Amino acid sequence: MVMHVKFDSLADLEALQKLANAADAPVYLSSEDESLQVDARTFLGLFSVDFSKPVKVVTDSLYVIRRLEQAARRHDAQAM
Repeated sequence: MVMHVKFDSLADLEALQKLANAADAPVYLSSEDESLQVDARTFLGLFSVDFSKPVKVVTDSLYVIRRLEQAARRHDAQAM
């Protein structure tokens, strides 16, 4: 599964890294053009991704996808 996500802060990245470590399947971040793919469990790897625009979160973990969808809904509700 692929989900496009915009991360706005270092706290968002830290939450993703913790989520990836708790996941039941690997979680990867990929640039839009797929020229770069990193393991989301490694905090150092996360810093090689350009977060100024949305990135692809690639995983087979329904747990991760649901948590990211919940976070997106909370973010949208706060923006209103």
